Amino acid sequence: MYLYILALVPLWCVYRWYKERKRVPNKEDKYVYITGCDSGFGNLLARHLDTNGFRVIAGCYTEKGEDELKKAASDRLVTFHLDVTDSESVSKTAASIKTLVGQKGLWAVVNNAGVSHPSAPTDWLTIDDYKAMLAVNLCGVIDVTLSVLPLIKKAKGRVVNVASVFGRVSPFGGPYCVSKYGVESFNDGLRLNMIPFGVKVACIEPGFFKTNVTDMVMIKKNVRKLWDRLPQDVKDDYGPDYLEASLELLEHNFGLLTDSNLMKVVGCMEHAISAVHPRTRYSAGWDAKFFWLPASYMPTFISDRFFCHIMP
Repeated sequence: MYLYILALVPLWCVYRWYKERKRVPNKEDKYVYITGCDSGFGNLLARHLDTNGFRVIAGCYTEKGEDELKKAASDRLVTFHLDVTDSESVSKTAASIKTLVGQKGLWAVVNNAGVSHPSAPTDWLTIDDYKAMLAVNLCGVIDVTLSVLPLIKKAKGRVVNVASVFGRVSPFGGPYCVSKYGVESFNDGLRLNMIPFGVKVACIEPGFFKTNVTDMVMIKKNVRKLWDRLPQDVKDDYGPDYLEASLELLEHNFGLLTDSNLMKVVGCMEHAISAVHPRTRYSAGWDAKFFWLPASYMPTFISDRFFCHIMP
């Protein structure tokens, strides 16, 4: 019986491949709104979709980001200054998008904007550290989505939320995993709510990739700042050698796990936007598929011991 089941696996893979290769028509008439386009995944996705004929609406946090993206793209691409933590900025951008897309509606929104600092052991942080990251990584995702959801429903389009494999497993403390778990939960609820309206909702779950978010120089700088502000009794709890030892371990593991091919993530985003039958979740990166996701299914007593050895 097991042999029959195993024989069905390659058939299922062929069927999924055939089903997922179909793309939506009339890309040139479809507007795609992307947040966090100054650099990294968002910037690369905006240029990639623009090259493929989509009408890209890029939200950038800085004027420099807008200018550089315009120079690298066609005249079809439109940029807006966007601060996802500011509801007035989000609403203003949504109003401009409504005027721009007209009766066609908005084909897709990609909630890509995110931050990873500060990240550290939980007792190094304050509630304000949590609030600052949640404002970008979670509340920003919700605010942007709600601001354009009527336009998405009109087009029977897509919502693509960029979470993380750390929305499935939490190997370290701090607000990053909290925010990504929140995105996963928001994504699941929205997906079920939008089924009657023909709107598809997808979640991208990248592993470690070489972007500004995972820049080791910046990570070390931020961790040292957090250490310096700690009360002496907390420093004493961890010991004088903890900081440098943990940073050394972190850098070593980042070197082993970090992937520099950002197109692995952008390819997942593009498929979620343009495929007739997109997936519900996309796990991008070898470490996500073969390391973090399997770890998320381990019994807790095993995963706890495992993470204590590989994470500072």
